[in-house]
Amino acid sequence: MIRANCRDRFTAEDFNFIVETLGTSPASSVCLSELLTDPRLRDQILDHELLFQSVLNDHRRLSISPQLYFYILTRHVLKETGILDRGICDYIASLLETFSRTRGMRSPTGTEGTPVQYLSDLLLALHHASHAQVFLIRAHLGNYSLFLTGVFHENVTHRVERRAAPDFSYYEELGSMNFKVVAGHELARSCELSEIYAGLSERFREIRLALNRLSDSLINLDEPKLPLLG
Repeated sequence: MIRANCRDRFTAEDFNFIVETLGTSPASSVCLSELLTDPRLRDQILDHELLFQSVLNDHRRLSISPQLYFYILTRHVLKETGILDRGICDYIASLLETFSRTRGMRSPTGTEGTPVQYLSDLLLALHHASHAQVFLIRAHLGNYSLFLTGVFHENVTHRVERRAAPDFSYYEELGSMNFKVVAGHELARSCELSEIYAGLSERFREIRLALNRLSDSLINLDEPKLPLLG
């Protein structure tokens, strides 16, 4: 289960990177270290343009965690889109971090893969799932649809052109609908995800397009030594 918790899992190396990037003197570095202990001030510091530029330009030499890497880049593209909710950003960064770890940032369809059949299997599984399992399956349907169309949108485009496969509207509707359903689930409320799921549902297409820009220009999916692969 994906949570909006990237900011809760930053490492000591992450904080060192932030201080070294933004600190202009020993005194300012000490001050920054103290400010980073305050969640509200930390969020403002994370929005600093120098952090984004450093992650973007020096990614091969970075020793930061995947969660900080994805949070900074995701925050940048979402702000460009006009999506300022840090909870949504945190969730999407966690989604990217999770999929990068479990799939190595390869296309979830593979060479001969059939994402529609895979999603259809999940939809069929809903008929025999428990209450909790329904929540997890629907959340995954939303996550998978967003990841596939956001990060691997070229794969979707090629399949539409070659095989008359479902287009982006299919995945957008599927993802948005399932996020909307799970937003009202009691487990979403207990995990403090209701508002985030609702935001993902309402702005699915905008977020998907922002992730398209992220995958096209900000991350190199073919680079085996990116920080995200650790």
